[in-house]
Amino acid sequence: MFLIDTSVLVPVLRNRPSSAKATFQAMVQEKPYYLSRLIQTELLVGCKDKREWQLLTAYLDGQNYIEMKDSSWVGAARIYYDLRRVGYTVRSIIDCCIAQLALEHDLILVHCDRDFESIARVRGLECQYLSALE
Repeated sequence: MFLIDTSVLVPVLRNRPSSAKATFQAMVQEKPYYLSRLIQTELLVGCKDKREWQLLTAYLDGQNYIEMKDSSWVGAARIYYDLRRVGYTVRSIIDCCIAQLALEHDLILVHCDRDFESIARVRGLECQYLSALE
């Protein structure tokens, strides 16, 4: 099963580049996928106008979500802490929260964000980098 990151959904939902949507659709036909509420929030704050907000909320209402537990927040902070100790700086604590969710739920994190590759090296996060989205 997959956890799909914002870095994948933005180009897919905006149809950029042309191969992105096909790559994503082929992947999610194989296995179920989930989003997190953090990803939902990141997507919604990027809306340009009311029409885009309405289309996106309709799409997001039909998705499956995994939720953070009380212990998830501490786990995300520990990821950030562990990475800093070995010289990596993650640009967003939200990425640590998303990685923690993937680890807790044994999901493959599908992304186009190099921070997750750093997290994977330190924490054993199973992830798939979609270079077709760059």
